[in-house]
Amino acid sequence: MPPTSEPFAVFDDPAGEDFSVGVEEEFFLVDAETRQLRGDAADVLERATAPAGSAIEAELKQSQVESGTAVCHDLADVRASIVGLRRALGQAAEDVGARLLASATHPFARWNDDGGITDEVAYVGLHHTYGLLTDEQSVSGCHIHVGVRDPELAIGIMNRVRGWLPVLVALSANSPYWMGRDSRYASYRTEVFHRWPMAGIPEHLPDRAAFDRLVDHLHAVEAIDAPGRLYWDVRPSARYPTLEFRAADVLMTVDEVVATAAIVRALVEVLHAQAEAGAPLDPPRTEVLRSALWRAARYGLADQLVDVQAMALRPAGDVLDSLLGLVRPVLEDRGEWADVSATVAFVRREGTGAERQRRAVAAADGDLSAAVDRVAVATLAGTT
Repeated sequence: MPPTSEPFAVFDDPAGEDFSVGVEEEFFLVDAETRQLRGDAADVLERATAPAGSAIEAELKQSQVESGTAVCHDLADVRASIVGLRRALGQAAEDVGARLLASATHPFARWNDDGGITDEVAYVGLHHTYGLLTDEQSVSGCHIHVGVRDPELAIGIMNRVRGWLPVLVALSANSPYWMGRDSRYASYRTEVFHRWPMAGIPEHLPDRAAFDRLVDHLHAVEAIDAPGRLYWDVRPSARYPTLEFRAADVLMTVDEVVATAAIVRALVEVLHAQAEAGAPLDPPRTEVLRSALWRAARYGLADQLVDVQAMALRPAGDVLDSLLGLVRPVLEDRGEWADVSATVAFVRREGTGAERQRRAVAAADGDLSAAVDRVAVATLAGTT
């Protein structure tokens, strides 16, 4: 496997803070007239200035850009950072005749319309190894980092959160179309991403030492060339003292990003206490979790989800209520419950991003450009 510029980092930075939050968002760039993908990332990045403490970077494809917030401590921090980054990228995109798109797939573009692979060592090496799989990776996600200073507790929390990941996939679902077709999935990005050999749900691990051994073994057999190549739906970050949640589609609106970040942080806080206390855990089988993730990607919140705790199918709204019931005390203590519950109520009423995209297309007699327009407007709503 070709080398990457990414170092083998360790997860022991003492400067971290428990329950801090950082959010990374990936966006597409589309032509303002044709709505087709535009490979203008370099021009946009040259023009965009990230707010203090945050970052704007290239992504795998030349038609994508990535933003990373400052380290945030409350929802006001998260919102301000997300708004500032979307505003900066949106203005830079407009300057080159493009628009910023917070959709996890482009509704009609084909992978060979996306401007190609970004000319950076890590991405070129990835393409050399994985070929067409890399070419077809035209998807955008939202990654949420939550501070966990203790490496051992990070593994304990990761073990406990596995069963809740399908609900997060369902709530964030925002990729119904793929290369001009309705995929019949709410999150087709999930299916595209899970094709990678190092992607998906992690196994239950007994401790941090087991995780470190696994990383060493995967490196030894050239399954990965750096810890950052573990594309798990949740993982200890290789660069920061955080647990990184990678399962979500990029979310259409600022409100949805903020609410999802709040839910994830509150969930980590609850599970941190459980892991620290040594509360018993009966880990669900990975095969069940894979099926649960598939169902979440297929239906979003529009059908049934797997209740991993009960090992039964239940209405998606009921499973979401179980998650909200678990995290509500933390959200109330932080003064965040009202904002989060209002956003969740909006999603229940108006549908996930996937449902809103489909509704826009239906109203336009099947014109997929309507989904692009709907998302592009929502991406920058509240940023001006």
